[in-house]
Amino acid sequence: MTGTNGRAVIAKRADDGDPDTEEIRDLARAAGYTIAGEVTQTRTEDPALCLGEGKVSELAALVAAEGATTVVFDNRLGPYQTYNLGTKLPEGVEVVDRFKLILDIFGQRAQTKKAQLQVELAELRYELPRAEAKASLAKRDERPGFMGLGEYDESRERDIKARISRIGDELERIEQTEADRREQRRQSGFDLVALAGYTNAGKSTLLRRLATDLDIDENEGLHPDLDATAESEDRLFTTLGTTTRRATFDRRDVLVTDTVGFISDLPHWLVESFRSTLSEVYRADLVLLVVDVSDPIEEIREKLVTCHDTLYERNEAPIVTVLNKADLVDEAELRTKREALSALAPTPVVVSAATGENVDALRDRIDDELPEWRRERLVVPMTDDTMSLVSWVHDHAHVGDVDYGNEVTIDFEARPAIVEQARAKARELSAAPAE
Repeated sequence: MTGTNGRAVIAKRADDGDPDTEEIRDLARAAGYTIAGEVTQTRTEDPALCLGEGKVSELAALVAAEGATTVVFDNRLGPYQTYNLGTKLPEGVEVVDRFKLILDIFGQRAQTKKAQLQVELAELRYELPRAEAKASLAKRDERPGFMGLGEYDESRERDIKARISRIGDELERIEQTEADRREQRRQSGFDLVALAGYTNAGKSTLLRRLATDLDIDENEGLHPDLDATAESEDRLFTTLGTTTRRATFDRRDVLVTDTVGFISDLPHWLVESFRSTLSEVYRADLVLLVVDVSDPIEEIREKLVTCHDTLYERNEAPIVTVLNKADLVDEAELRTKREALSALAPTPVVVSAATGENVDALRDRIDDELPEWRRERLVVPMTDDTMSLVSWVHDHAHVGDVDYGNEVTIDFEARPAIVEQARAKARELSAAPAE
């Protein structure tokens, strides 16, 4: 069966070692392509073609033989390289580099206003240097269509920059609205936990294990996770927006948010385009960094380093590494990997979100790592408004005991902010004139 985007040949150049095409194949399939074959090469980059000229001829022959409509490069191509490759391939064959492919996938998955704006911002940042290249060539060579880069429109570069600025402003407004909502949730007694990690690490499956109540509408408009069961299939970028679910622990009410997955070798401009989604991670009370423990050790190490670089840049909350998919490795392999990764993940929690193995231990760890609660006892007069205070404390805290008499004594545990709010409400009751 042919994919919705047709047949594609994968191409990859590596500076050294054997080029690994597993991820780019997954990405191409996620975008709807059927993989017709691949061509790889280990060499320094050819500035004109990326690959060597002989390897490009091999690529063109394979494309023709397989009837492919697209060549997907697992490299970042400059605008001139893209054009030059196009002249060497059969007519009508499209050349897509790694980052254009990722943007295409993001565009297919963006179903909320925020996600759509982020995708458009990333696309504009991808297009800007290409518009600048056209401008440079047009000014230098006085040939607007030179190198097949398209007719130069001097207003295009200016329009792209203006649109980038407008989208940035709009995303800042959305981000502020979300920040206000997070603060309201904290004031309502919720702890905020964010799931982070690479695509296919099992974050959506873990979300379903930790939190079964789907009662927090995080996005305006349709989102694929906003249904009876969050998607957790083996598919890249299933979660492009954020999905938040409520989880009830022994004492706490917790909101768990699943965020867009990381992917290796993303340029800064692309990560920055999705900064407002990552703000759910940066502003959480606790981050669960989910890792697929069945991956090779070196791959896990590389992913952990990248995640740490991204998360520790702005995040102040504690980070707990969760080694997921324990059901796919035996005890000896798990022990070896834990030892090898001890410097990056000294105290991980090993779970299988698919089977539920050790998820209770993870819940205990979450409870331990979240901000410490304070124990409080309030003594307030019995008035017409006292029961409203008692009800409010029950809604926002873990109540141990309530003793009713001439005065009402409430023993409870809660976040420090909730304790302060309860004290203020109690002072208001005590200061109110008796009727």
